[in-house]
Amino acid sequence: MPSPKHSPFSDFTDIDAFTRIPRITAVAAGGDGQVVASVSEADEHGSKRSSALWALDPQGLLPARRLTFGKDGEHAPRFAPDGSLLFTSPRPDPEEETEKGTNAVWRLPPHGEANPVASTPGGLGILGIADDGSILATTSVLAGAALDDDAERRKARKEAKQSAIWHTGMPIRHWDRELGDVSPRLVLVSPEGEVSDLTEDADTVALSSASADLSPDGRTVATTWTERVQGGQTRTGVVLIDTETRERTTLLAADDHREYGSPLFSPDGAHLVVKRSTVSTPTDTSYGYLEIHPLAGGEPVIADLGDLTFREYAWSHDGTLLVAGDLHSSGAVLAVDPRTAKVRTLADSGVFTCLAPAPDGSVYALRSDVTTPPRPVRITPGDEVRELPAPGAVAALPGRLERVRTEVDGVHVGGWLCLPDTAQEPEPAPTMLWIHGGPHTSFNAWSWRWCPWLAVARGYAVLMPDPAMSTGYGHAGLNRGWPRRPDVVFTECEALLEAALERPDLDGSRTAVLGASFGGFMASWIAGHTDRFSAVVTHAGSWAMGQQHRTTDAAAHKMRVHGHEDEQPEWYLNNSPHLSAARVSTPVLITHGNRDYRVPISEALRMWWDLVSAWAGPPETMPHRFLQLTGENHWVLTPSNSRVWNETVLAFCDQHVLGADPVPDVLPW
Repeated sequence: MPSPKHSPFSDFTDIDAFTRIPRITAVAAGGDGQVVASVSEADEHGSKRSSALWALDPQGLLPARRLTFGKDGEHAPRFAPDGSLLFTSPRPDPEEETEKGTNAVWRLPPHGEANPVASTPGGLGILGIADDGSILATTSVLAGAALDDDAERRKARKEAKQSAIWHTGMPIRHWDRELGDVSPRLVLVSPEGEVSDLTEDADTVALSSASADLSPDGRTVATTWTERVQGGQTRTGVVLIDTETRERTTLLAADDHREYGSPLFSPDGAHLVVKRSTVSTPTDTSYGYLEIHPLAGGEPVIADLGDLTFREYAWSHDGTLLVAGDLHSSGAVLAVDPRTAKVRTLADSGVFTCLAPAPDGSVYALRSDVTTPPRPVRITPGDEVRELPAPGAVAALPGRLERVRTEVDGVHVGGWLCLPDTAQEPEPAPTMLWIHGGPHTSFNAWSWRWCPWLAVARGYAVLMPDPAMSTGYGHAGLNRGWPRRPDVVFTECEALLEAALERPDLDGSRTAVLGASFGGFMASWIAGHTDRFSAVVTHAGSWAMGQQHRTTDAAAHKMRVHGHEDEQPEWYLNNSPHLSAARVSTPVLITHGNRDYRVPISEALRMWWDLVSAWAGPPETMPHRFLQLTGENHWVLTPSNSRVWNETVLAFCDQHVLGADPVPDVLPW
């Protein structure tokens, strides 16, 4: 039985306890029936989350058993051919002087203690493992350094407190980290732990955010390779690297119309599967295609996945390609024959990630839906999906989930409605409209940042539509509303809201609209185009689009699609929220992280100035608020900040939707 510490969670009124639910972040399967999960838990103070590895019972009968106890945590489990468990951890090696907080590769044998395999000053991340136990890993060196002098250069830079970065082109940022100070590298770790650089000529851009794999015989690396091109743009193709000669050859070249990513060798080394992506334009978004290339030559097999928007794939031991992704506000796992492209459904009714095929034909994965956080499951050869006991289970919810849909101009728009148990005709529930980010995502799975059940526990109904540009509805669904037209998205969201509000158990006079990222942009735009809502919450949302498109880490993509204001004046005039600032009359809560480079904090700062400076009444009567999260990025990751964020968002809605007491000037959380 689970320990009291890991008893299933059910009290969604306790937000602090919610932030402390253990989270399953990865699962790995070994050749002798071993299954391991990575479990993340908050520390005592809520200052960070730390991960440990747990052994799971593949039959789903026995409770999980904790394997590692390092105070610095263990991550990314992978089984080696000899049955030992590899993982990365910043735990100190008593025999080496490594940079504090730098991930090294460790090995846990079937019996005994974990021991270090290899380390580098820039840290190591495991990408692939060959049949002889060789490891393909990623690391980095300071720009201009090599593996043998990187440690000395890092030490000198640290002692001098030097932080300058010399930029020679774009990109210069990614999500929440700076680019240009280090050069990412691919290294080969021998079975004896020797580390050799496979990409000594890589600049600071070529392997940034690279995906790569090692062939089963250990002779070839397939990796993405990025190059700068004119106009601040980049192009990413796939190259092959001979691990003995270091010779690099281009396998799939990118151009103005297509790019390639996520290469993965088949178990016999005969095929390489890649994702081909079209380059987005002002009229067409980027579309993904699954290509299986025979390495001996010949045309690739292109799998027809229907409406599935694939997210990841893995090879089963018999050579079948397993593909997981979003489908119709849910998800599925498909099995693809690499020679015929024949597709069958292996599992559906849930979103599956972290596919881990086992030799017996079973597939282990993490499964989630709107009511369930990611849980480890076993998909048997007979396509049965069975959950495995593990920490972090959620028991009773404070309400129920219903599938909803409506029709807008001949298009079916669907989504989910979360209803509190108290909602009924005599006491209809106040209603929140949540708009997802992306815009190429879906409300089809559990979210730790935007968990509707916290609002449901307060008595709110939460409507979560999948409008235009949502994933899981084919390429036509992705492109409907492109390029990021908030009027199209809001028309569909509002139509679904109107249909839902016809129910007698929902109160259309008490409503709020909330969103993050693209959803935050939508919430900000809606605030200036309607006063039907009682409160607006925008997290990490864009405000002044001409400004955001030039300052985001994705500037190359944004400017390619939207251009300058004088090139597409109508788009900016109709779609930039800041141009409607004077029409905002609804109380707005802005929340934003200082370390957000995707939607820089300048968006929130400018929106805050526009709202505050335009308020005509006494300052103390101004209804808008700004929750600045100085240590967070595009997400709210620190448990204590997550609690503050959730408490504040709900209290702000309580004040303006329900008439509750105002949120105090000094937050009590």
